[in-house]
Amino acid sequence: MHRRALLTLPFLGALPAMAQPATYPMPAPGRRPWAAQIPVLRFGILGGENEADRLGRYEGYRALMETIFGIPVRLFFAADYLGVQQAFAAKQLEASYMSPAAYAGTWMDTNGGVEPLLVTKEADGSTSYVSVMYVRADSGITSLEEMRGKAMGWADPNSASGYLIPRAEMRAQGINPDQFFGRTGFAGGHEQLMVAVLGRQFDAGVAWASGQGEQSEGFSRGALRAAVDKGLVKMSDLRIIWHSRPIQNGPLVVRTELPASFKADFIAFHLALPSAAPEIHRAIERGSAIGWAPTRHEEYAVFVDMRRAEAAERRRR
Repeated sequence: MHRRALLTLPFLGALPAMAQPATYPMPAPGRRPWAAQIPVLRFGILGGENEADRLGRYEGYRALMETIFGIPVRLFFAADYLGVQQAFAAKQLEASYMSPAAYAGTWMDTNGGVEPLLVTKEADGSTSYVSVMYVRADSGITSLEEMRGKAMGWADPNSASGYLIPRAEMRAQGINPDQFFGRTGFAGGHEQLMVAVLGRQFDAGVAWASGQGEQSEGFSRGALRAAVDKGLVKMSDLRIIWHSRPIQNGPLVVRTELPASFKADFIAFHLALPSAAPEIHRAIERGSAIGWAPTRHEEYAVFVDMRRAEAAERRRR
């Protein structure tokens, strides 16, 4: 049966001239009145990368928050996206960076018990990224249509770029992903999926990327770029055969019930971070992001709709 091609947008190619991040003062160090309600700040780190690498990237960030706020800061390293969602639901976390889909799932699981404060801003002022589908360069596969009947790997069921967005866009174009592929499975994260594709466990995988910069370097930012920088993959070993429309970057999330004064301090800390501690900012962002912009739940409502559509699809199956 003839199927329309998926809607795609051209990658932007070379990055535009780097915008200069706005400069904000770092809040003065010292214990805050809200510390009576938050004696320990517990921060969740999503899975998809090995724990040693995550610890190395986030230790400076953790230590700086501890110094500025005058309370212990503990990092919670989840094995997968669901681990952070469940920790929020159990009120075992105060804050976390989250993927758009993980935020939507947590918001649903907690009946609005979490809220987004900030979203990553890119060098061109945008706050979005794309999902890319990749295959081995020697696979002979050059298009999505050639994946019919083949093995498709997903990163995580709570990942926007690694599961929900590709499936939603395929369904919107008349392709049922549960019937189109010969076999599907979850790898447990973006890095794990790349290794599985290169190891021939799957014919294709999906990951998030900025869609800006040099494709040969894994773009300017994203899971592919991080894997290239760590020597885990070479882009010459992969071929990108599809990419999505722009996806809103994941938010910095806190529990809704926390004091407004804590949220204000937390926002101020992050707005100041790129200029006050650029090395720490680069370590946690790993790419072209220059800072943060305010965000709100309405910008992620589409991901709530996608999760509900997936749940409805599972019930039909």
